[in-house]
Amino acid sequence: MKMKSAISAVVLALAMLLALGAAAKTAGSKDSATPAPASASSTQDENMHVEGEKRFRSNCARCHAAPPKFAPRMMATIVRHMRVRANITDEDMRLILRYMSE
Repeated sequence: MKMKSAISAVVLALAMLLALGAAAKTAGSKDSATPAPASASSTQDENMHVEGEKRFRSNCARCHAAPPKFAPRMMATIVRHMRVRANITDEDMRLILRYMSE
């Protein structure tokens, strides 16, 4: 029974890696967007970005290098799965997801 669980985990991990690789190729081929104009909310956005990066480094970077940018939906799935495994708080999850999706 443990062998089946281990095999299932390996197959799931490989499937996620394949999906992430395909998404990275698709995301890399798109033109980069023009930056938004500076405003008061951009300061708040920058602070949230910095805080998200701090939370990523303290919670995720222990085991993972920063992945290439993925679609927000895909990144949300990845962060949700890792939240359970790494005991990340809801606030940490939101900040990390925002940082990883920008």
